[in-house]
Amino acid sequence: MGDDLERRAAGFAAMGDPIRLGIVDELVLSDRSPSELRARLGIESNLLAHHLDVLSDAGLVVRNRSSGDGRRRYVHLRPEVVARLRIGGRAPAGGALFICTRNSARSQLAASLWRALTGRPASSAGTHPAEAVHPGAVQAATRAGLDLGDAVPRVLAPGGDTAALVVTVCDRAHEEIGEDGWLHWSIPDPVPDGGTEAFDAVVTELRARIRAITDDSQAA
Repeated sequence: MGDDLERRAAGFAAMGDPIRLGIVDELVLSDRSPSELRARLGIESNLLAHHLDVLSDAGLVVRNRSSGDGRRRYVHLRPEVVARLRIGGRAPAGGALFICTRNSARSQLAASLWRALTGRPASSAGTHPAEAVHPGAVQAATRAGLDLGDAVPRVLAPGGDTAALVVTVCDRAHEEIGEDGWLHWSIPDPVPDGGTEAFDAVVTELRARIRAITDDSQAA
């Protein structure tokens, strides 16, 4: 029996509980804070902590500190797990809107990747937009075969834009304006680091997340 089969079996074993399966179902499309998971699943914090520990020990989820409110953490289903276990949620058909604070890197890259990978329309916006797209994001886009040369940060319209799918890709934006029907991807901001690897890591993670919710080959 190959290593891949053993890893898949361990992953499915960890999900062999209705609550843990419910947690994974929530995380396929969106990162969630423990308080959001408790509210959605209707369970107490100590029970949630136990189930998250089981999923974490099986390598299915990670818990990262918010880059906005440092007291908050987000639970994140590893994108490689979605592919390995062949599980997946489905994004609604249509366009997407990606939101971050400055609209200078993550949301711009997400919209460009969405258009390239799905052929569907996408836009981006910021709660407090910068004057220009960060050069590191432009260069990372070029390395990925994308073009952000004409991209300009813009402010999020009151009430949001009309899009089938709305995703915050910034903890600060999610904590400032996150709506219950919106998804959240807790992606580290590459701007403070400023290095090539930080921006390329964002591209890699965004690509995996978009494929996980749009690629039919990932669906269960």
